[in-house]
Amino acid sequence: MSALVLAVLLASLDQTIVSTALPRIASDLNGFSDIAWVSAAYLLASTAVTPLWGKLGDMFGRKRLYLAATATFLIASAACGLAQNLIELIGARVLQGVGGGGMIVLTFALVGDIVAPHERGRYQGMFGSVYGVASIVGPLLGGVFTDHLSWRWAFLINLPVGLVALAIAARALPAATRGAKARIDYLGSLILAGIATGLVLVTSFGERWGWGSPAIAGLIAATVGLAALLVPVERRVTAPVLPPAMLASRTVVFSSLIAFFANAAMFSVLVYLPTFLQTVHGVSATLSGVSMLPLVAGLVLSQSLAGRWATHVERLRAILLAGLTANLAGLLLLSTIGAATSTPVLSVYFLITGVGIGMIPMVVLTTVQNSVPAADLGAASAVVTFARSIGAAFGVAIFGTLLNTGFADRTRSLPTTGGFDAARPDSISHLPDALHGTALNAFAHATATGYLWIAPALAVGIGLALFLKPARKAPGLGDQGSTPARQGAAEELHKPIPDSRPLVEEHSGHLGHLEEPEAFANSVAAFVGTSH
Repeated sequence: MSALVLAVLLASLDQTIVSTALPRIASDLNGFSDIAWVSAAYLLASTAVTPLWGKLGDMFGRKRLYLAATATFLIASAACGLAQNLIELIGARVLQGVGGGGMIVLTFALVGDIVAPHERGRYQGMFGSVYGVASIVGPLLGGVFTDHLSWRWAFLINLPVGLVALAIAARALPAATRGAKARIDYLGSLILAGIATGLVLVTSFGERWGWGSPAIAGLIAATVGLAALLVPVERRVTAPVLPPAMLASRTVVFSSLIAFFANAAMFSVLVYLPTFLQTVHGVSATLSGVSMLPLVAGLVLSQSLAGRWATHVERLRAILLAGLTANLAGLLLLSTIGAATSTPVLSVYFLITGVGIGMIPMVVLTTVQNSVPAADLGAASAVVTFARSIGAAFGVAIFGTLLNTGFADRTRSLPTTGGFDAARPDSISHLPDALHGTALNAFAHATATGYLWIAPALAVGIGLALFLKPARKAPGLGDQGSTPARQGAAEELHKPIPDSRPLVEEHSGHLGHLEEPEAFANSVAAFVGTSH
C-alpha cells in the first residue's frame, strides 16, 4: 500500500504541479504561444490510455504492467527535467501522461485484487485523500520549486520518490494473475483514445480558439461520431476494451456519471479558489495554499470516516448522498463569497466543501468494483478514472469561461490604460486606487456566480445516486471481485461437510476420560483433524 500511495501521489501531482511554473517555463524555453500544451499534453495522454491500461491489466496481470507504467513515468520525468526546448518538453509530457494514467488506474484495480469488497472503501478512501491533497499541494510545490530552485525540479523530484515506490512494488505486490487469452482490442482502444483526445482538446482550448470556431465544431463532431461508432465495434470483438455489458449496467453508468459531475465541481474548487485568494485577498501562492488547509482537513477526515462506514455495502448509497449533499451545500456557500468575506468564514466554507468532496470518489469506485466480476476489475476501474479525468477537464474549462466572461462583463467600463486588461485578473494592480476596489469586487462576484452555475452538476449527481443500487455482496470470501486465492478458499469453505456422527460415536467414549490428558488430547486431535 505504501508503494501504491506514492505512485498515486506522483501521478496526481503531475496534473497540477506545473500550473504555477508555466510562466517561468515559457520564459526559459521561449514558448509563450504554445505553453498551454505542457498541461494539456499530460491530461490528454493520461486520459486517452486509461481504458487500454485497465483492459491490459485484466488480460496480462496488473503487477507487470504497473511496474512498466511506473518505469515509463520516471523515464519521462527525467526527460521533462532535462528538456532544452518546448517541443522536447511537450513530447516528454505525453510520455509521462501515458505512464501516469497507467499508474492511477492500475493502482485502483490492484486494490480490488488485494482487498476484500467490504474493505475496499477504506483503502480507496486513502487513495482518494492522496488525490485530493495532491490537487491542492501541486501548485504550491510548483511555485516553491520555481522560486527557490528551478522549475525542472517539479519533474526531477519524481525520480527519488518514484524509484522507492518502484522498488517496493516490485518486491511486495502479489504475483500477477493472467486473465483469459484473447486478442487485444486495438480498434476499440484507438476509438476510445480518439474520443478522449477530442474531449480534452475541446475543454482545454475551447475558450482560446473560440467555442464557435470551426476547429472546435469539427472536434465536437468528430468526437460524437467516434462515440457512436464505439458500441458497434465493441460488440464484435471477443475481449473489448470497454465491455458492452458494462455499458449496459446501470450501476457502472450512473456511478461514472456521478464521478464526472463530482470531479467537474471538485476541480472548479481546487483550481480557482487559490486564484480567488491571491487576486481578491492579495495573498501569495504559498499563503493561498495554507488558507486551503481547512478544505484539505475536511477532505482527509471525511475520506477516513467514509472508508470505515463503507465496510457494509448497504451504506454506500447513503454515504454517497451525504457527500454529494455536503458538496452541494459547500458550493452554494461559496456562491456567496465576496471581497469582504473574512478568513474565518471562508475557512468554514472550505471545511464543508472538503467534507463533501472527500466522501464521493471512494464510494463511486467501490460501488463499481463490487458490481463487476474479477475479470473486468481493470476495465471497470478505467471507466471511472476516465469519467473523472474528463469531468475535471470540463469543470476547469467551464468554470474558467464563466469566470473570465463574468469578470470582463463587470469591468467593461473600467479604463484599459495603464496596463489593465480584463482578460488578465493579475493586472488589477495597475488600476488607480479609486477603481481598484471595484475590480476586486467584480472578480469576487464573477467567482461566486461561477460556483452558483456549477452547483446544478451536483444536484444531477444526487438525482442519479437516488437510483443507484450498490451490489449487495457478503463481506467475506467468494465474491466476484476476489482474487483467485480467495476464490479457492471460498470453494474449500463451501464444500459439503461429511456426516460426522459415526466419528463422534467412535471418539465420544474417549473424550470423557479427563484423567488421561494424553489420550484426551489425541482423541480431540483425531476428531478435529478428520472433521475439518
